Amino acid sequence: MPELNLRPEKMRILITGAAGFLGSHLCDRLLQDGHQVVGMDNFITGSPENLAHLANNPNFSFIRHDVSNFIFVPGAQDAVLHFASPASPNANSPFGYVNLPIQTMKAGALGTHNTLGVARAQQARFLLASTSEIYGDPQEHPQRETYWGHVNPISTRSVYDEAKRFAEALTMAYHRFHGIDTRIVRIFNTYGPRMRLDDGRAVPNFLKQALNGEPLTVYGDGQQTRSFCYVSDLIDGITRLLYSDIHDPVNIGNPSEISVLELAQAINRLTGNPGGIIFKADQRGEGDPQRRRPDITRAQELLGWNPQVGLEDGLRATIAHFMPATGNAATV
Repeated sequence: MPELNLRPEKMRILITGAAGFLGSHLCDRLLQDGHQVVGMDNFITGSPENLAHLANNPNFSFIRHDVSNFIFVPGAQDAVLHFASPASPNANSPFGYVNLPIQTMKAGALGTHNTLGVARAQQARFLLASTSEIYGDPQEHPQRETYWGHVNPISTRSVYDEAKRFAEALTMAYHRFHGIDTRIVRIFNTYGPRMRLDDGRAVPNFLKQALNGEPLTVYGDGQQTRSFCYVSDLIDGITRLLYSDIHDPVNIGNPSEISVLELAQAINRLTGNPGGIIFKADQRGEGDPQRRRPDITRAQELLGWNPQVGLEDGLRATIAHFMPATGNAATV
């Protein structure tokens, strides 16, 4: 089993995309573990509110910067985590990668090149946030890391899919040619506090409608499936990977597969939404997968990782975050 030190020496860590949903939670976890964190974001899709609670933390600093441009960070870096990229497939949102195609490609290509350059200059370990989207509309279920994928390279989704596939290839090239100490996490569907309700994916879509008392819109018959991982579980898996010496890609996600219809029914029940469910003709985007489920054998065996938060518990915590009583608007 590869070395896994869950109490590593304190590091100074650069996190790009730090103001995003996952990036901000990762900042919290690594600060909690005693590290110094330098956050970087240009706020195209991230929000300053996600980092506001860290303003007075002496171990946190922030640089506003676009990672597609040359990156300079004063002082030594022990680790670089590249999480900067639009990630929403929502074509109706200004924050979705369909409406930010060039920025998405540049974050995956130039951003990965620039962050790898920082890691090389500093002799730092490097972790790339990749995605289950590199598997495309998979013909293998569940998806293992050895699966090469089924991807349309010129679809509207390809700006995200191919950017991440290129980023993985570049990361491995730097590992093999320059000896950079790299890691790649393939992230599956994740939900929790700080996600955008206009994200365009199933959980935020349904939560937005339910919290406004509206019927939940299910496309087709709702039998398409997803596997939903609560954010704290995902961050724990990513952190374990960072602390390991595993260089091959690792899936992190919850293998419990559920239909979109079952998810909608659970959210209506947990929110007490009287709006019910309406079915519409399938309008899912081009290349949207029918099934998505990770094989997490590698994470279990090499990282000792398993998701701990059940779907209903995770949904309750997420709903509580967005309820008006918490001070967060339920509408967007």
